[in-house]
Amino acid sequence: MERRSRLMSIPAKHMDVLAAADDLRRRTLAEMTQPLQRMIYLASMRDYNTGLYYHHGLALRFSEEAACEALADCHREAFAELMEASLAELVRELEAYLDGTHASANEFISAWKGLEPYRVAVPAGIDSLSSELVFSNLKVALAILEARLTARPKPGASRRPLPAQ
Repeated sequence: MERRSRLMSIPAKHMDVLAAADDLRRRTLAEMTQPLQRMIYLASMRDYNTGLYYHHGLALRFSEEAACEALADCHREAFAELMEASLAELVRELEAYLDGTHASANEFISAWKGLEPYRVAVPAGIDSLSSELVFSNLKVALAILEARLTARPKPGASRRPLPAQ
């Protein structure tokens, strides 16, 4: 009888994870339209010492286990979307992410080139080939964004050269 009750709880737990993931998508992630933004946010919900995810509100509505699994599932989904993104889409994602920060473009690009913060944002269990593909694509997209930003004229700058005196 005990074995049967344990087996019956497995679908219920799976249903809790699905419900928690749906809740997370509707309440928290709906505002985050860019996969890069979602991936970084979800990575911030992970304890770097244990690899486990925690979201207080989700854990209260469901359980810590269901919340943890739902966060991990959504994190993998965001990563998968980034893997499928074209370079043009990644450039737009980086630009949108930059616009949502309080950093200047120069600070952002310098930090992302030097620190490569996206490396710690990858979900656990992702194979190294997939991770390296995303890292490589993000580096190229960052270089494209940097080139675009440096090519833009500064606000208030004259487009015509000053006359020679």
